Amino acid sequence: MNIRKVVLLGSLVAACLLLLTLQTRGYGSTARDFFAVVTMPIQTGLAKASRATFGLWDTYIDWKNVRAENRRLRAEVQGLRVGALRVTETDDENRRLRRLLALQENLPLTTLSGEIIAREWGGWIRSLTVNRGRGDNVPRLTAVISPNGLIGRVVDVRLGVSIVQVLTDPTSIVGAHVLRTRTPGIVEGDPRGTLRFKFMARDGASIQSGDMLVTAGQGGLFPRGIPIGTVRSIDNRGAALFHYADLTPAVDFARVDEVLLVTGDSQRDRDLTAFFTTGG
Repeated sequence: MNIRKVVLLGSLVAACLLLLTLQTRGYGSTARDFFAVVTMPIQTGLAKASRATFGLWDTYIDWKNVRAENRRLRAEVQGLRVGALRVTETDDENRRLRRLLALQENLPLTTLSGEIIAREWGGWIRSLTVNRGRGDNVPRLTAVISPNGLIGRVVDVRLGVSIVQVLTDPTSIVGAHVLRTRTPGIVEGDPRGTLRFKFMARDGASIQSGDMLVTAGQGGLFPRGIPIGTVRSIDNRGAALFHYADLTPAVDFARVDEVLLVTGDSQRDRDLTAFFTTGG
């Protein structure tokens, strides 16, 4: 290793002496040309290396800036999406509340608005919890409705909440009739979480898919004319005393958020069909 250093040093000294000798003997321009020829490749390589180094550094800086900008833009887009969802949710809530308020103002019944705060699931919705209770003078068996139709009845009143049995509960029974034909019968909750209409066989031929069923108003529990559901299919049992029709509920019990509790008897015997089908 030391020998290499000595050889290198000697070579440099010899080159310097050679250049000085050529310069003192009048070969200065030749020496400069020779020096330029020798050093030009080195200078060119150093210049290229310098440009490449600075180019890589600039590329790295640009890459960092682009990443930072992408993170900022992603955060901004996410914020805009959240804001848009909030606006959409607020608009939907405002529409629901306006429909509920319009129904409450037009119905010839004393009602109390409430909000659904809990749902009991048993493979399907069996009951809802509304934020009205004994403090709001809610009586047991109060009918509960929405702008789309009948939800069910209050079966338990507590201090600040009430439990509402929905129509799809297997123990729920409501007197009803087909709006088009006036065919009477009973709407029962089905263990599958749906509704079915039980009616006399002789009226079966007059019922069609798509027919609307409304409350019959018998017994004084539910006002007459509140939509319950529409006929989805008919179970023809031949000569049996009763036939059955499967119904699609008028209310989506999994999505309803605001309700009206019918707390007064004012004009309860009036047919309310027009208030739901034409808005009053």
